[in-house]
Amino acid sequence: MRLATWNVAWFDRLFDDAGRPQHDDAPSARHGITRAQQLAGIAHVMRALDADGIVVVEAPDTGGSRDGMRALEEFAAEAGLRTPEALIGFRSHTQQEIAFLYDPERLRARHDPRASAKAPRFDLHAGRGDTRITWSKPPLELAIEAEGAALRLIGVHAKSKTPHGAQGPDDLRRIAVENRRKQLAQCGWLHARVEDHLDAGDSLVVMGDFNDGPGLDAQERLFGRSGIEIVLGEGEVPERRLYDPHAALALSHPMAAQPATARFAVPPDWRILSALLDYAMISPDLRADAPRWRIWHPFDDPGIYADTALREALLAASDHFPVTLDLDLDLTGKSAPIP
Repeated sequence: MRLATWNVAWFDRLFDDAGRPQHDDAPSARHGITRAQQLAGIAHVMRALDADGIVVVEAPDTGGSRDGMRALEEFAAEAGLRTPEALIGFRSHTQQEIAFLYDPERLRARHDPRASAKAPRFDLHAGRGDTRITWSKPPLELAIEAEGAALRLIGVHAKSKTPHGAQGPDDLRRIAVENRRKQLAQCGWLHARVEDHLDAGDSLVVMGDFNDGPGLDAQERLFGRSGIEIVLGEGEVPERRLYDPHAALALSHPMAAQPATARFAVPPDWRILSALLDYAMISPDLRADAPRWRIWHPFDDPGIYADTALREALLAASDHFPVTLDLDLDLTGKSAPIP
């Protein structure tokens, strides 16, 4: 089974209120890219991924007259994808949903949010007074059945740490620290949810855009560690830790060249910054089943670079690149089938 996660930059901007893709020359939210070009790029990449299920981060909005599931399914049908069905969990108020686009011939999936004393549903505490923190983009918690086995999947779009709206250096630092605190609180919630699933013996995949990675910013030194380390369970015994090889490389060799899943033009000179922000973490039992990861980065993967059409499609489609996870499922008896 192949699962993928991909942050498709401002996917919502490419649809009208009826969920119809807008193949025209109007500008998309991607600099210098039309809506038609971005839609064509997204379709090309998703066909190339050939995934059984895709966690779509920044999926089309659901709210008012807009329906993200309808938009995704319209897009999938038009693009000839083999993932024609979509799921969206709790709505976001940011016009950026977390969705799951999947092949019903290969798997069954349903939204199945959980709550526990350790991780109440999307109600986080920052650890300072009575400050309450909520998710602007609630995680998508899925129960999946495939190949006769069941597993859990959590799709994630964690808080951005970018200090938008800062007025001067002091305000920039204040907003950056506040955003980092919120992001770490969300990762703490995710870790508690991971513990719930490990306690239950569930096979688990946690994937998406975490807006974080080891050593990415100065605030990490202030708080001691990254959100990724919290979710992975760094410092715990192996059977209580999740695993992602790209995160492991970044953590074990901080001074070496790092893998990247995103590239941004950064002001004031708009030079390109590469970052590892997107992950596919798995529970220890899944690690025993020969998993395979791939970052579809057009400049880091020679096979992708050699495919001119795919390379150009990836660059037009988003400032993030997909991450795929291939699992040879042999989970019989490890998890109960979905009722």
